[in-house]
Amino acid sequence: MEKDLRSACEALNLGGTILYPTDTVWGLGCDATNAKAVQKIYTLKNRMETKSMIILLDSKDKLPLYVKKVPLIIDDLLAQCERPTTFVYPNAINLPQNLIAEDGSIAIRIVTSGFAHDLISAFGKPIVSTSANISGEPTPQNYQSISEPIKASVDYLVKQEHNSSIEFKPSRIILFKNDFDFDIIRD
Repeated sequence: MEKDLRSACEALNLGGTILYPTDTVWGLGCDATNAKAVQKIYTLKNRMETKSMIILLDSKDKLPLYVKKVPLIIDDLLAQCERPTTFVYPNAINLPQNLIAEDGSIAIRIVTSGFAHDLISAFGKPIVSTSANISGEPTPQNYQSISEPIKASVDYLVKQEHNSSIEFKPSRIILFKNDFDFDIIRD
């Protein structure tokens, strides 16, 4: 695992793309603070830039670095989450424009364990997380169902957990309207 962490961090630091296991599905990732790296993911997925992507953090304490005003209810909601949940926050900051949605929002998931958590901690910055597929194709449920063109297109492919038979689901998505009001976008 240490070699994978070092190699993935090296690729991220060089503005590269990675294929890695997240807390939900296998994902494509890059340095979420690097506009050129983010563009590589859009190109790799053949995805329109108007469709924003999720970023992963390793701690809720880092939310104020990327969200202008963190909703007051976030601690209560995070404490109640029994599965990975992505929150869409208004007024993103300190992120490239091509990662922020047209309305100024950003989707963020806090990863609390596993390889993705360790990677974010080692890297020290948020990482993009988007499903490892070409836009419009089904989300791969495990490593074996990721297409060979996707595997061949990244700068670094994490070696561990390829044989994991656990099939994951994409995260729940909750959209904040204000400090205390939200909508569940995907359950």
